[in-house]
Amino acid sequence: MNYKSIVVHLDTSERAHPRLELALRVAKQFGAHLTGMFGVFTPDPRSFDVMAGSAEYYSAQEKVRHERSAAIERLFHAELSRAEVEGDWVTTDKCANLVVPRHGRTADLIIAGQRDPQDPEAYVGDHFQENLLMSTGRPVLMVPYVGAFPSLGSEVMVAWDGSREATRAVHDALPFMQQAKRTTVVTVNGRKDEPADGRPAGADIAAVIARHGVKLELLNIDELTGASIGDALLCHASDLGADLIVMGAYGHARWQELVMGGATRETLKSMTLPVLMSH
Repeated sequence: MNYKSIVVHLDTSERAHPRLELALRVAKQFGAHLTGMFGVFTPDPRSFDVMAGSAEYYSAQEKVRHERSAAIERLFHAELSRAEVEGDWVTTDKCANLVVPRHGRTADLIIAGQRDPQDPEAYVGDHFQENLLMSTGRPVLMVPYVGAFPSLGSEVMVAWDGSREATRAVHDALPFMQQAKRTTVVTVNGRKDEPADGRPAGADIAAVIARHGVKLELLNIDELTGASIGDALLCHASDLGADLIVMGAYGHARWQELVMGGATRETLKSMTLPVLMSH
């Protein structure tokens, strides 16, 4: 398995360029084709019909969006050429929550950014990141809105709980783990559910991963000392010197909203390093 088709979501936020640079490194690493998918928040023009003068405002904002789209497209092609990576550009004026997942379903890997609450340009649509995770069926590499990430995937931490989602994430992340210096499979309170034969928690999936030529270790977190699972995982990732977390994304859809599991929600909100998630 390898990543040969990668989609990176780009917008007009401050973190779009660093996210593009990271996506180019990943595409270069795996010899992948990179698609730049430009999608921003696009208001429904019908909502301006009820306010006097709003049509002019909408027209002006639409012009600004097109100008910004053209600028990021020029940057994309210039960086693509510089990195000597094959790729193409896709842009849309339609709802990003619909169009970006549609393109993402044909990729091996999707790269997207954590929403920055301090940057209005980072807002693409309600629950955009969650929607990508729940609706594409593909692994999503989430990039934090703060920090620089000169390395990615050299020290991998796998959050393992034996679930379907975690299983999917492990197999989706194998290309990174096969090239990593070290992979650490982390379980939380795993000794409570140890196999009857006394093998440590996570031993079975560790054996499967190792057969792919991955160098790995096992670590169990017995006590959370009041911290949530999401916070504990992020803390141990820092202690391990990890530059990539691999974990399952838990959640389901309700009427007009997406409900995420606790660890998934906390990680999406508080991540300090890139996280590869699968649902």
